[in-house]
Amino acid sequence: MKWPSTVMKEARDEAYEYFDKNIRPLTRGKNGKIDPSAVGLENNDVDAFRHAYVSGVFIQVYNEKTADILGRLNEYKIGDLYSNTKYPRSLNMDLWNNSIGRKYGKKAKTRKELLEKIHEALKRGELIIDLTDPRQYDGAKNNPINKSKPVIVLEEGEKGRNEIFFDVEKEEILSRSDFVAKIQAGEYSGYTVKEINGVLTPVSNPDSRETNNLS
Repeated sequence: MKWPSTVMKEARDEAYEYFDKNIRPLTRGKNGKIDPSAVGLENNDVDAFRHAYVSGVFIQVYNEKTADILGRLNEYKIGDLYSNTKYPRSLNMDLWNNSIGRKYGKKAKTRKELLEKIHEALKRGELIIDLTDPRQYDGAKNNPINKSKPVIVLEEGEKGRNEIFFDVEKEEILSRSDFVAKIQAGEYSGYTVKEINGVLTPVSNPDSRETNNLS
């Protein structure tokens, strides 16, 4: 199982390479590679394409809920996503484009097909490519990240049982047995352990929001 940060970096580089070859050339460093920190890669069409593609790849590697939360981690780490007044339109742009990526990530069977679908979405104007675009993404407000339940599922077993988990706050990958042990040790108050078909299984404590369930 690859770490989300590894998947993100791979997808980011793939997005830049495709954009450079098929949309318009990007500046390369002395090593011949595109520098992710280079000027001109933020708040524009390159930025939009990258966000959409990375989120689409997260769908293909993990699942839709996990892709949504992983796509918001950077904003989550820097503070309250909805009270940020310095770059509110930038945050909106990123979240919007993430959602477009998830949309096509569910439809594409391969990364190559996903790149092509995101390219077509860019041509059709589905992506937000500048901060003056008035379209507003409200999905994250309806599915906020719950700090008391920071664990998401990365991988299911053959029988559909959740087997690999990721703590988005600690950036720690947990096996089912690891997660069970930590819950039983009192480290995760938002979860409990149930025996399901003879197997100790982590589950979310019930509350009013379905989005807090492990899935």
